[in-house]
Amino acid sequence: MDDTTEAPLLVACLCAEWCGTCRDYRAVLADAEARFGADAAFGWIDIEDEPDVQGALDIETFPTVLVARGDDVLFYGPLTPQASVLLRTIEKALAGDLAPVRDAALAGLAQRARDVLAA
Repeated sequence: MDDTTEAPLLVACLCAEWCGTCRDYRAVLADAEARFGADAAFGWIDIEDEPDVQGALDIETFPTVLVARGDDVLFYGPLTPQASVLLRTIEKALAGDLAPVRDAALAGLAQRARDVLAA
C-alpha cells in the first residue's frame, strides 16, 4: 500500500450512457463536485466506452460509485440515486471515517479510473 495521507480523494461514477438513471445521476455528481471540488477530484466514466477500467469486476447495478484515496478504495458499489447518499459518503471519506475496502478484485481500480479521467 502506498502513502495515501496526502493523496486527493477521487469520486468516480461508473455508469453507462444508455442508462437513464445514470444520465440523471450526472447532475447529482456535478452538484457534489460543486460542493467538494476543492477537496476531491470527480469524474463520470462510461464503462461501455472504457471497459478496461473495471478490470475483472462486473458492474451490474447503476449508478456504481468509486471513492478512493491513492490506491485505497474507500467505497465501491451501487448507491441509491439520491444526492444525500453521495454527499454523506463523500463527507465520511473526507473526515477519514471510511476504512479501506480489502478486496483483491478492487486492486488497481482507482488507478485505472484516474488514468481514464486523465486521458
